[in-house]
Amino acid sequence: MRTTAPRRRARRALAGVSAAAVVLVGGATGCSGGGSGAGGEDGGQAAARPAPRWNTSPGSIAAVGDSITRGFDACSVLADCPEASWATGTDPEVRSLASRLLGEAQAAGGGSSWNYAVTGSRMADLPAQLASAAQHRPDLVTVMVGSNDACRPTASAMTPVEDFRTGFEQALAGLRAASPKSQVYVSSVPDLQRLWEQGKESPVGRQIWKLGICQSMLAEPDSVAPGAAARRGQVRERVVAYNEALREVCAKDALCRYDGGAVFQYPFTAQQLSRWDWFHPGKDGQARLAELAHRQVTSPAPPA
Repeated sequence: MRTTAPRRRARRALAGVSAAAVVLVGGATGCSGGGSGAGGEDGGQAAARPAPRWNTSPGSIAAVGDSITRGFDACSVLADCPEASWATGTDPEVRSLASRLLGEAQAAGGGSSWNYAVTGSRMADLPAQLASAAQHRPDLVTVMVGSNDACRPTASAMTPVEDFRTGFEQALAGLRAASPKSQVYVSSVPDLQRLWEQGKESPVGRQIWKLGICQSMLAEPDSVAPGAAARRGQVRERVVAYNEALREVCAKDALCRYDGGAVFQYPFTAQQLSRWDWFHPGKDGQARLAELAHRQVTSPAPPA
């Protein structure tokens, strides 16, 4: 019996549907094995992997950064005080991020934290700090760096923005290679001009500043001359640019969360500054940083 043209067309159409179904099922089940499976070369695309979910309850924390994360001048003059660190400190007045997140776990003998921040560090020092942190495969790494890239002897000596950006890209890539699953919380660089505004009224602070603290911003603290104002404005603009670089680089990593400028925008007052240098955060300021970080790390969604 002859097969009519309509029937032949129907069979060809059915065969095409069946072949398409095989391809779809193979792709949906992840059976495309790079061209090495029983079906010959891979003719489809592997199913897209879901983006990793942010863990709002990390069980271990490593901190990297500069003097702020070391609690510099929070307890005594010109000295580190890591127990007062916003990230990993143990001082109950501060209630650090680690204390807030790991308190119950630590009480039960679990939960771990490490502080690899070093006073005076710049972005160029971040890769080595992250390499040390990565050895522990921490659930969360906190990053606060950039103040010393802007705080230089002169404004012209500040780290160029592109060098800052490249340094952060390299540091984050190194962490990802060594500890792919570690989440990263990135704090914005504080508004150094606001810190100058709050501390410049202190005679003690002005004397301490002469020892060399952040001269690009703090030199001639009483001066209202156009040159001094322009210098401070230049430093602030560089901090804004650093924060934009942090945001952009962090946005490319599914497990990196930038604070949305929360630290930069926080209205620090003299009450939150160190009574020894009137520039670094005191215990009250460290507590505010811990509060901001905890709010963002435990949020299901990143800052808008």
